Amino acid sequence: MPLTLAQLADRLGVELRGDGARRVRSVATLAHAGPDDLAFLANRAYRRFLLTTRAGVVVLAPEDAQFSPVPVLVSDNPYATYAEAARILFPPPAPKRGIHPSALVDDSAQVDASAWIGPQCVVAAGAVIGARAQLGPACLVGEGSRIGDDCRLLAHVTLMDKVRLGARVTLQPGAVVGSDGFGMAKVGEAWKPVPQLGGVRIGDDVDIGANTTVDRGALEDTVIGDGVKIDNQVQVAHNVVIGEHTAIAGCVGISGSARIGRRCTLAGGVGIVGHLEITDDVHITAMSMVTRSITRPGTYSAGTPLMPNTQWRRNAVRMRSLDELAREVKELYNHMLFNK
Repeated sequence: MPLTLAQLADRLGVELRGDGARRVRSVATLAHAGPDDLAFLANRAYRRFLLTTRAGVVVLAPEDAQFSPVPVLVSDNPYATYAEAARILFPPPAPKRGIHPSALVDDSAQVDASAWIGPQCVVAAGAVIGARAQLGPACLVGEGSRIGDDCRLLAHVTLMDKVRLGARVTLQPGAVVGSDGFGMAKVGEAWKPVPQLGGVRIGDDVDIGANTTVDRGALEDTVIGDGVKIDNQVQVAHNVVIGEHTAIAGCVGISGSARIGRRCTLAGGVGIVGHLEITDDVHITAMSMVTRSITRPGTYSAGTPLMPNTQWRRNAVRMRSLDELAREVKELYNHMLFNK
């Protein structure tokens, strides 16, 4: 949907510097944008592309505006402003409504007249589907589950029994919510499954990525708070609680009964041991292993950064003797104190 820069600036609530009559109709990177495109600069590592960009307009911070050869939209948060601009230029399609002939909807299910149940979907007994909810192809909604208003299940999404979704929840293809948690009791040499009798409660405005799994609780529910954003291929185990507006990147694993606070960020590949607590406003960098509770806000890291293999091999060998070296240093220190 093409807009003039003046119209776009007004809708975004930002300052325009340049020709307000110029129109843009799409978005692109600084390096590849043309005169009809909007681009953005949020990372200064890409500032070199700003100097030669051919974009119709660039969204950027005030301190970068002087370097732009084209009109600019000045924002204190260029990435968020770009995201809103992209939504304006590419509005989502109008929601569908009705039930596809190939869908199977139990007679006792309640489906709002404004919702859409796509092809090959199954909606089980007692399920409730809210206003304007959109179920893409081959989604399953289990018994007694509830889907709030304006939710989107894109395709092949599985909601098992007793799952509750708030409003405006988006589940990407292949997401599974409410599967049994990994509860096992050791009996002799064998493992016996422990019945998983809880459910899953998900708040408003939550996004869950492709092939992510959220297990049901063993007794009480697994809970995901409002505004949580979860990337692809994340494992959330039974009885985990995730606080509001926390963001979790791909391949994170959260073990059972862990409690994650509000406004936290977990970078890719982080592992969380079960039954611990992480307070609000904690940020954990990629590939870190969290083995104990974190009680103070801040940024935490673990693991070994990448290095040339030969250097890593030497360090790995030395790591084996680290305990012995520490003992020798301590003995030497004590000897020096004693002989003063």
